[in-house]
Amino acid sequence: MAIKIGDAIPNGELKETTEFDSASGCPLGPKPVSIAEATQGKRVVVFAVPGAFTPTCSMKHLPGYLDSYDQFKAKKVDEIWCVATNDAFVMAAWGRDQKSLGKIRMLADPGAWTQALGLELDLAAIGLGKRSQRYSMLLENGVVKQLNVEQGGKFEVSDAGTMLKQLG
Repeated sequence: MAIKIGDAIPNGELKETTEFDSASGCPLGPKPVSIAEATQGKRVVVFAVPGAFTPTCSMKHLPGYLDSYDQFKAKKVDEIWCVATNDAFVMAAWGRDQKSLGKIRMLADPGAWTQALGLELDLAAIGLGKRSQRYSMLLENGVVKQLNVEQGGKFEVSDAGTMLKQLG
């Protein structure tokens, strides 16, 4: 059963890397992020994508949130998270490529949290395995206040503009 508005989000652990090796330019070892601790006392916008470096994710979804960063901050959003079922090294490299580091937290989910949310998507038929559905949600102190889940591979309700309207 999928998470819904009014539910407390399941605790779990995401992975994040924000440091890069100066010689190789490669991301360094990921650090664990406790979801419960990271959302406690905060207003967090989370958007999830099926995969880093994929066309809609790289050309529309992430850039929309990055371009709207100041508007989210003006609406009292403490943090913006981009979550994907990629590893933390890929998420860090994608964040660097998109110039989102320092604004949007690029968080890797090995899949357990996405599964606990009930938002898993099986893309094995196209070689991508288990992924996350595309969605956005507003969390206040770990409770879902808004939730926008895309249907059928579309990109219509999880965009930054929709979330900004929902924030009032």
